[in-house]
This record gives sequence, structure tokens and C-alpha cells, in this order.
Amino acid sequence: MKKENLDDLFESLNGEFDVENPGIGHENRFLSKLKSDTTENSETEKTKGINWKSFLAIAASIIICLSVFVNLNNNEEELMDLANVSPELSETQDFFTATIENELRKLNKEQSPITKKIIEDALVLIDNLENDYNTLKIELTQNGEDQRIIHAMISNFQSRIDILNTVLEEIENIKQLKTDNNETNNTI
Repeated sequence: MKKENLDDLFESLNGEFDVENPGIGHENRFLSKLKSDTTENSETEKTKGINWKSFLAIAASIIICLSVFVNLNNNEEELMDLANVSPELSETQDFFTATIENELRKLNKEQSPITKKIIEDALVLIDNLENDYNTLKIELTQNGEDQRIIHAMISNFQSRIDILNTVLEEIENIKQLKTDNNETNNTI
């Protein structure tokens, strides 16, 4: 606004301003009312908040208890795997599991900046095959001892071992190439 507009505004409002001084003790009365209103509001807000928060906490507790109960009931129906089919397949599963764990330990020992990407890719493939195996366990549980599912489970184990062996061979090739390059550079 321009100065002229402000002057015109004040001239038009002349006489409408409350210019009287408040009475003695006005400030103390005002502060006491302000404090009492603030105290009442905060107490009612706390009371309302506590009830609401308590209700939410109780509801959350009930939901958690129900979900745990449902999960426990679902876990009672244990998924079948090769070990549940026959003692021979149990031995086969144990063999494959031990072999895979052994190969994974070897793979982890070969961890280096050069082999990092190859190992990460292999672990992603192994993880995918593990997820497929879990799906096969669900199918075996639902369909019973279906030979096609059992064969797919055994093939899944073999695929994991093949991937691990291939990656370990690849790492050995990389190490050999690196050694050969270092020997060539040192002799020249």
C-alpha cells in the first residue's frame, strides 16, 4: 500500500480505536484465565488421548495375538519334503543338503572384489531355486507322493549343485588367468 492509502485508512477509522487503559490487575486476571484455560484444555486432551491411545494399544495387542494364533495353526500342517516320503529319499535329501552347504562354504571363501559379481549372481539363482523348492514342497503336501514332484525336487537339488560347481570352476579359471597374467608380466 502507498502511504496515502494508509493515511486515508487511519483517517477513516479515527475515533473507532479503543484507547482506554485497562483497569488495575487486568494483566494478572488475564494471565490467570489463560493458565486455567490452558490447564483445562491440556487435561481434557490428555484424558482423551490416553483413552484413544489405550484403545489402539489394546486393539493392536488383540490383532497381534490373533495373527500369532493363526500362524501357529497354519504351521501345524507341516510341509512335506523328500524326507517325509521314504527313508531312501531322506538320505538323498541329506546328501544334497550337505553337498550344497559345503559348496556354499567354498563359494564364500572365494569372495573377493574380482569374484563378487559372479558369486552374487549365483546366490540369486540359488535363492530362486530354493523358492521353487518351497513351492514344490507345498505341491507335495497337497498332492501326496506324486513321482513328478519328487523328481522335480531332486532335479532342483541337482541344479543348485551344478550352479555352485560351475561358479567355483569359473572362479578357478579367473584365478588361473590372473596368475598367468602376473607371471607373463613379471617375466617380460
